[in-house]
Amino acid sequence: MTQPFSSRMVRNARPLRAALFGLTLALLGLAALNPAQAQSNPNEVKATAEPAAAAAIRKNLGARLPKMPAIDEVRALPLAGGTSLYEVRVGQDIFYTDAQGRHLIQGQIIDLQNQRNLTEERTEQLSAVRFQDLPFDDAFVIRRGKGERQLAVFSDPECGYCRRLERELASLDNVTIHVFLYPVLGPQSTEKSQAVWCTASAQRGQVWLDWMLKGTPPAAQANCSQRTLDTLTRNLEFGRKHRIQGTPTMFFANDARAPGALSARQIEQLFANAAASK
Repeated sequence: MTQPFSSRMVRNARPLRAALFGLTLALLGLAALNPAQAQSNPNEVKATAEPAAAAAIRKNLGARLPKMPAIDEVRALPLAGGTSLYEVRVGQDIFYTDAQGRHLIQGQIIDLQNQRNLTEERTEQLSAVRFQDLPFDDAFVIRRGKGERQLAVFSDPECGYCRRLERELASLDNVTIHVFLYPVLGPQSTEKSQAVWCTASAQRGQVWLDWMLKGTPPAAQANCSQRTLDTLTRNLEFGRKHRIQGTPTMFFANDARAPGALSARQIEQLFANAAASK
């Protein structure tokens, strides 16, 4: 699977990371705790930090790191043994600090007792996408058979894995596929995505399949409004917000996310899972 966003994903955090140059990652003494003390209880995690603590953290980090982007959220992460960390969220990036905003940790918090990556869980929570909340107006539809089963896919016209996925999707029946053009692989991706999206809406699906399955390039459209092209920008922004880091990435009606060129059998299993969760 392509991973085109490695540079884009950290763009918003670059000023902060530059300000943190030379800062050694630490765990505020957590490594010195014994295993019984170091375990965390997920039921104890508070939704937000106390107002006074959050205000102090925002003030002190802002003063000590003048180039730091605006903090979106501060959450308390109380750990057993009386040690507390505070989660600092800047956009989709997660950092940790103490109650005084003196130390800043850029890394992952692992609950060794319960074998859980708390940072990864939180990141997945922040980037989760409910199927019903997808911006379907910015996608075109390919329907096969009755179209009772639904999935959405973010796809790049220059992505080889996306072509492989289209061959697998072509073998499915009774499916509605919402295709979000997601040109992340360069100028040619953007040009072909524009050509597809600027085609008459009823023809977009066929033009897309002609390119992805047959290699027939979409014809450039001379009269394509900026309003129409803005759709691609919205798709890219949506993908960055929800950490769609490569193409293809599929979403199913039970909110499951599936990156990569899965086989038809794997997709059928995901459809079965979605039906069972209703």
